[in-house]
Amino acid sequence: MRILVVEDDVNLSRQLSEALKESGYVVDQAFDGEEGHYLGDTEPYDAIILDIGLPEMDGITVLEKWRADGKTTPVLILTARDRWSDKVAGIDAGADDYVAKPFHIEEVLARIRALIRRAAGHASPDIVCGPVRLDTKGSKATVNGETLKLTSHEYRLLSYLMHHMGEVVSRTELVEHMYDQDFDRDSNTIEVFVGRLRKKIGVDLIETVRGLGYRMQAPANGK
Repeated sequence: MRILVVEDDVNLSRQLSEALKESGYVVDQAFDGEEGHYLGDTEPYDAIILDIGLPEMDGITVLEKWRADGKTTPVLILTARDRWSDKVAGIDAGADDYVAKPFHIEEVLARIRALIRRAAGHASPDIVCGPVRLDTKGSKATVNGETLKLTSHEYRLLSYLMHHMGEVVSRTELVEHMYDQDFDRDSNTIEVFVGRLRKKIGVDLIETVRGLGYRMQAPANGK
């Protein structure tokens, strides 16, 4: 899962980014509204954290431009605690949720998890596919109750496929959501990670759809 953090406070941006990375996300950062708008407009993100008080272009304007262009990425806005009008303006501009400063990082992480789950049609923090259970809160996965030992890339791959169960996901889409903008991306490595993941899961849940990509779904008998 790939997150964009648009925050001009360097220390806060660093804290948010480090916490997100520790939770298994790939993170891009922008420190003003123009850069944030550009990245959100040109790169695919699973969620965006957007401060309202930004230089160059304020957060409300950035959000309005994204929504006017048809961007549906879930957006969590950061507002000043005593500015209730900012919260209203943000929601009216198309924000999906908000957090008031100062806040606990854990609250932001919880809200981001919820936004991503809901966007993918999942209500529970646990996503289940046959014997595989993905604990989005704990950033871990199990097979028949046994914890899977996954690398960060393998976890991101499994998480994305499980959030989009039943859908065909292309290699390009996986690459875009597994690596940040500065990473030397190679779609051929996805095949390697899929192979490793299949071996660790030990159950045939990830289907190769020739010429299109991969699809993860539970077997017909549900086991």
